[in-house]
Amino acid sequence: MELPDQRGHFGEYGGRFVPEVLFGALEEVERCFHDACADPAFNAELDGLLKHYVGRPTPLYRARRLGEFHSANIYLKREDLAHTGAHKINNTIGQALLARRMGKRRVVAETGAGQHGVATATAAAIMDLECVIYMGTEDIRRQALNVFRMRQLGAEVREVASGSQTLKDAINEAMRDWATNVRTTHFVLGSVAGTHPYPMIVRHFQSVIGAEARRQIIEAEGRLPDLLLACVGGGSNSIGLFHDFLGDESVKMIGVEAGGFGRTDGVRGIVPGGHAARFAGGSVGVLQGARSYLLQDDDGQIQTTHSISAGLDYAAVGPEHAYLHDTGRVEYTYVTDDEAIAAFQRLCRLEGIISALESAHAVACLERLRDRLTPETVVIVNLSGRGDKDVQSVAQYLEKKKASAGQP
Repeated sequence: MELPDQRGHFGEYGGRFVPEVLFGALEEVERCFHDACADPAFNAELDGLLKHYVGRPTPLYRARRLGEFHSANIYLKREDLAHTGAHKINNTIGQALLARRMGKRRVVAETGAGQHGVATATAAAIMDLECVIYMGTEDIRRQALNVFRMRQLGAEVREVASGSQTLKDAINEAMRDWATNVRTTHFVLGSVAGTHPYPMIVRHFQSVIGAEARRQIIEAEGRLPDLLLACVGGGSNSIGLFHDFLGDESVKMIGVEAGGFGRTDGVRGIVPGGHAARFAGGSVGVLQGARSYLLQDDDGQIQTTHSISAGLDYAAVGPEHAYLHDTGRVEYTYVTDDEAIAAFQRLCRLEGIISALESAHAVACLERLRDRLTPETVVIVNLSGRGDKDVQSVAQYLEKKKASAGQP
């Protein structure tokens, strides 16, 4: 059975838990999506833009020096080389085409790390759409480069100073805007989280990653990979890579969450407030329209999250990931800020690639898998984005580490 079902559920997860005012808009988006998928003209335009504008297919690069370091045969799916510098553009081009198809001349979006905001502003520019991006105060501070890029692309960036001032709060404000302006506006949700039909739509547009990787690895190795690795915030880059391989039992998959400070105790495991590892420290609940694993206290209040990566500190995870976790098809783990920074630096020095901190979490997981890797093991790591946006965060982190160690 192809999931989600007609009600938008992946097993017991997903669904549509939203105010009544949004039901009509969500049904309109779903109808438009299905009609567009069946329209050869829509698919031809999308494919043309992905090829000639986004730059697909992105390379599958054999990282020889990284492979030697980890004693494995490692390939990087180079989504960092797509236009705008991340996988997010695959989805925003598709959704901007949907907005135009529905006659909506305005789009709103949320962003944390800023890459989805940049990609939405980019798609809006080429489709001649008005664009408003909601972004938390904390994320604006640590992603100033991407804020500048969005504004240069013609988007209005609206600061969200409520709550944790990060992605969760930006989504809340974007949804409020959409509910108020639903006749003229389309909400370009950036991940496979949130209410139905968005997890299905975003997965569809991101599945190009795995479809390409499948063809490329067979061409390179003559067989399927043994292991796929990808970071998991809401979960779009990982679902994009995993989806085409879910029916291949020989292919193992690991999703990597943000372990943040990595503090643990003997009672609760990973300590709340210092991470965004939903499967390690969360429980099932409803957030922003969908049932999934999320970080909440005993009263159902959303807990504070933390990650050095602005794109991984969301309190919930996409419902399809929750389903894949419970069925055991995908393994989920987490790495800490310290491990992600070490992997960031290792990739720079071994392969000359400055990756996004989100992607560095997936690279860091290789270190934890040393006893499972051999020189014959074929691994694909999804390098979901480039690291221009994160160099200041890394620099500040390293300065703090140096100061705490008493180094000059």
